[in-house]
Amino acid sequence: MDEHGEQPDVRGGLNPKLQGGDDQALQQGHPNHPKAMRVQALLMAFPALLGAIAAEYATPFWPFAILGPVALILAVLVIFLPHRRYAARGHALSDDRLRVVRGILFHSDTVVPFGRVQHIDVDRGPIERYYGLATLQLYTAGSHGDVVSLPGLAHEDALAMRETIRAHIKRESL
Repeated sequence: MDEHGEQPDVRGGLNPKLQGGDDQALQQGHPNHPKAMRVQALLMAFPALLGAIAAEYATPFWPFAILGPVALILAVLVIFLPHRRYAARGHALSDDRLRVVRGILFHSDTVVPFGRVQHIDVDRGPIERYYGLATLQLYTAGSHGDVVSLPGLAHEDALAMRETIRAHIKRESL
C-alpha cells in the first residue's frame, strides 16, 4: 500500500521499480517457474539439513540448538525465496533487442541488441522438463556479460523467442 492507502500498480505482478528505463512493460516467466525453483532449492537444502541433523547428534548442545535455526533458515529459503525471485524477474522482447531484469538484492537490467548475438540456446533440465519450462541463453559478442540467461520461460515461448531473434539476425545480415 502507498501513502494514500491504495494498492500500487504492479503491471502483471512485477515490482513497479522494475518498469523504469523502458516504455515497454516487462513480462514474467511461466507461472510454474516458482514451483521449479522451489524443487531446486529443496534439493539443494537437503544435504544441509542432513549435515545439521548429524551435527545435532554429534555435539553436546541443547536439543535443536543447531537443527532448529538451520531448519528455519532452509524453510525460508525453500518456501519464500523462489516466489520473491520470480517476482523480481522480467523480460521484454522488442523489434531489435531483448531486455532482461532480475535481482532482489543485486539488481540487474540487461539490454541485448540482436545485432550482438552470436548464437542462441534453449536449455531444459529434468525439473524444467517436468514443469514444461526452458531457459533461453543468448551468447553475445564481447567478453563482459557474454551470456544472458532467461530462465523460467514456457518451452514453446523460448522456442518462439529463439526463432524471432534468429529471423532478425538473418534479416540484418542480408
